[in-house]
Amino acid sequence: MKVSMRSTTLAVFGLALSVALVACKPLDKDTGKPVDGAEDAPADAPAVAAKGGLKTEKEQVSYVIGMQIGDSLKGAKDEVDLDTLFKAVRSTLDGKDPLLTQEEAMQVMQAFSTRMQARQMAELEQSAKTNAEEGERFLAGNAGKEGVQTTASGLQYQVLSEGSGAKPKAGDTVRVHYKGTLLDGETFDDSYARGEPVEFALSQVVPGWQEGLQLMPVGSKYRLWIPGKLGYGEQGTPGGPIGPNATLVFEVELLDIVNSAE
Repeated sequence: MKVSMRSTTLAVFGLALSVALVACKPLDKDTGKPVDGAEDAPADAPAVAAKGGLKTEKEQVSYVIGMQIGDSLKGAKDEVDLDTLFKAVRSTLDGKDPLLTQEEAMQVMQAFSTRMQARQMAELEQSAKTNAEEGERFLAGNAGKEGVQTTASGLQYQVLSEGSGAKPKAGDTVRVHYKGTLLDGETFDDSYARGEPVEFALSQVVPGWQEGLQLMPVGSKYRLWIPGKLGYGEQGTPGGPIGPNATLVFEVELLDIVNSAE
């Protein structure tokens, strides 16, 4: 957990409260902004349209605030006792004295943050080990398959169709279509699905892409198997779909060399 749970929750409460307060003020007809100092809407004002079975504005605003709080706590949902959480909310709104002092509350959250970070690091290390072992086993078996070639770096590739154009060099900018999957077949990126090829300099991509694309004449389509060390390494994509030391599979179509370094 990279962000303090206490600061995140307080920020969500503040944002949600500001939304609720703004919703109670009439809007200026020219600017569309809330009118400062204006009186609250009269009691006989037209009711808001029901949404999701929530008939009043108060119910709707309360539900939205609850959604925001719940979303902020997803990363620690197994660490939170909801009965105690709601008890603290009710006690605070009622103006009662808190059970913990500010100093005690800070100590609790600092200890919690430290424990969560340690657990996250342990999970990351275990995931890196597991992914590396699975990748090694897969690549060892894949190397013996028909048409699969392995380079000195450990990159594996298979020619799906061979083009007749020039091969890009290290500093070139290329245009490609591609689809990237994990070893279990899960797609994490797909330019075909977006309906638009991608342009980039070879120097901007992971080593496995740099090496693989320099093997391909323009007009070719290759399948690349990129070991973790030639991909996103021990970090993976933090918060993203690619785990640490993950072996990646790409189908890459080299459409053009957009700009040659030479």
